[in-house]
Amino acid sequence: MGKQRDLSTGIVAQIQALRQQGLTQTKIAEQLGISQSSVCKALKKNCSKRTNCSSVRKTSARDNKQLRKIAVSNRFTSTSELTDLWNKQTGSDVSRSTTYRRLRELGFKSRVPAVKPMLNKKQMEKRLKWAKEHGEWTAEDWQKVVFSPRVWRRGGEIYNHEYVKRSVKFPQSVMVWGCMSARGVGKLCFLKKTVNAAVYQDVLETFLIPTVEEQFGEEDFIFQQDLAPAHAAKSTKDWFTKKQLEVLAWPANSPDLNVIENLWAIVKRKIRDRKPTTLDQLKQNIATAWEAVSAETCDKLVKSMPRRLQAVIQAKGAATKY
Repeated sequence: MGKQRDLSTGIVAQIQALRQQGLTQTKIAEQLGISQSSVCKALKKNCSKRTNCSSVRKTSARDNKQLRKIAVSNRFTSTSELTDLWNKQTGSDVSRSTTYRRLRELGFKSRVPAVKPMLNKKQMEKRLKWAKEHGEWTAEDWQKVVFSPRVWRRGGEIYNHEYVKRSVKFPQSVMVWGCMSARGVGKLCFLKKTVNAAVYQDVLETFLIPTVEEQFGEEDFIFQQDLAPAHAAKSTKDWFTKKQLEVLAWPANSPDLNVIENLWAIVKRKIRDRKPTTLDQLKQNIATAWEAVSAETCDKLVKSMPRRLQAVIQAKGAATKY
């Protein structure tokens, strides 16, 4: 292809005039019957001769203020939908990319919304009361606690489909139980059936007891668990009484208070780029990542407990960033 001829002074002047009117490069090219690359070249050449090359803004300060209000009132709305709302309310005709740029200028960033359990008024009151009751606990006090939820991880939640071979068909879910303290992670258990009270007590006997014996020996510790039915069953309470184990009272719907949730996030990041092709490989990857978590990491997580309680108090029982 031969060298592109320079545009005449008249065409360049028309390009500049149409650009000042707010037309896009594509529209200018169509109107003048030239290529878009020629339009772009002419604008850049003209820009290099000027000290201020900023393009004409299609929105006013008033329009931007209106966009701020729309964005605040529609936080779960896409950029395209915000663009439509903005155009309707201001009578403008801006593009999605313009809306995106203005949102960035206004300090808005697109993020995946955090998923938090729904808390009713009574649960928030109990969380606030619990946080105040334990607010005097020091980091050293929390180092005596063994954190242990029952964790369910669906195959699609542990591995995004982009990281797994399409030909592999994973089972619906992988159930994992694990515990941790400031001294490190405990024994990991993969569960094959629904967890009722009897199954849960067997898990505690087989995996919790050896863990606390190894980590605490004859020292006292406190066991933390959530309010799942198997945990709250009378037979499970009787099991703890028989074993003379102290159980920490725990507020409902409070994963933000449980540091093991953050530990699972660490494990997830460690296995993200591994590509299992079988269920056994998936389990092995989880187990390897779990065992690789250092005691220092666990201790750091546990030391965040006083801050978590203060966050709940400041939020008056509502969900926190944790």
